[in-house]
Amino acid sequence: MPFYVKESDVIPELAGFKSVLIVPCRFCPAASMAVSRNEPYIEFFRRFLKTASYERFIKTLKFNLEKQGAKTDVFKSNVLHQFVLCAWTAKKRKKLLEYAKQYEALVVLGCEAAVQTVQDSVKSTSCQVIHGMKTEGLMSFKPKFHLPCTISLELDSVTPIQWGNETISPHEIANNIPST
Repeated sequence: MPFYVKESDVIPELAGFKSVLIVPCRFCPAASMAVSRNEPYIEFFRRFLKTASYERFIKTLKFNLEKQGAKTDVFKSNVLHQFVLCAWTAKKRKKLLEYAKQYEALVVLGCEAAVQTVQDSVKSTSCQVIHGMKTEGLMSFKPKFHLPCTISLELDSVTPIQWGNETISPHEIANNIPST
């Protein structure tokens, strides 16, 4: 099941940066926005594999960063198997590294695993990596198919992550995993 993530207001944190690259995961955040806004996840014939609510969010974030004077772009993933950021191939990570060298900051739209993937990919640069979303837990949903080729997701629940008797955030888990 995918993580349920919500957007964070990163605009104040990015004030002063002259260049920002938005690095979106196309799975958990898109599914989360679709269910939270009660909009389709996929409208195959209208938007192919892009989720309208998530694309609007990315576009608004880009606009607001540009309004602050930052050169801003969105790192693209056009191949289906590259939509899930935490599962990017070594080639895709290297492509991010080369592209990121042009930017001072990277805003990662995804879960903690996505942030870690980006941090690991660009650790040889001076880029500041900013987490643009907050993970609430794991979501359970029912997919619904509508004609013509539209998929909606009906949220059943968001399950906080439990560790023993404690509820902890995925961020806390990621920060306590020993490095290899």
